[in-house]
Amino acid sequence: MSQKKKRISKISSMHIVRLVMRSILFVIVLLFYILGRAEVLTYNAIIPTVIWVFFVFEMSLRFFPSKLESMGCQKQFARNYEPIDQHRIPTNQSWKQTALVATIWLTLNAVIGVLYFTGIFDKGILILIAIAFSVCDIICILFFCPFQTWFMKNRCCTTCRIYNWDFAMMFTPLVFIPSIYTYSLLGCALALLLRWEITYRLHPERFSTATNRCLDCSQCEEKLCSHKKQLQGFLKKYKSSFFPSRETNQNN
Repeated sequence: MSQKKKRISKISSMHIVRLVMRSILFVIVLLFYILGRAEVLTYNAIIPTVIWVFFVFEMSLRFFPSKLESMGCQKQFARNYEPIDQHRIPTNQSWKQTALVATIWLTLNAVIGVLYFTGIFDKGILILIAIAFSVCDIICILFFCPFQTWFMKNRCCTTCRIYNWDFAMMFTPLVFIPSIYTYSLLGCALALLLRWEITYRLHPERFSTATNRCLDCSQCEEKLCSHKKQLQGFLKKYKSSFFPSRETNQNN
């Protein structure tokens, strides 16, 4: 019997919409930059206003419970906490893993800052990098996340310890561009990060699969794991077609 294909969930659909919109925004800004309109990206104009409204709207939704947001960022709210056992102790990830990710990210952005202050990068490039980070953020959710695979080792996005770090991480390059647009974006992103970390310290039970039933696979409505497995199976199939193994070549 053939396996029944799973329909894309509403939340996954929203992620796809975000991916398309952020990609379009990146292409628009890239075209402005290529056409020699780099100054438009950093001064009072339509483009920085559009960027600001686009991301501030997204970030403002994160401050409130929503059924259209991933449980990865929604687990911080009390309404998404269903205790498994009052006597269980939360088993959250080590601070060393999060510290490692933070160190790597800050080091990467320090390199970007050096390239900016030495004149290799300009303000337009920094904005393009920030928007490219926003596109990569959705790619991590939908397809492949290096932080999950190589550093955090979490089961999925639902259990991700650093899910709400995303906006703060994507806007880090903007710290080198003093502007009401850039600093207000950074301020909003840092407010999200601060709230997330404070909630984590006060209510670690909401973030642990050992204590919160809402984080169990049986409660998942996103089905991102299924979509990722389908993609990985597709890539594995065609990789073997185009790049046959040594044993196959020797047999031939």
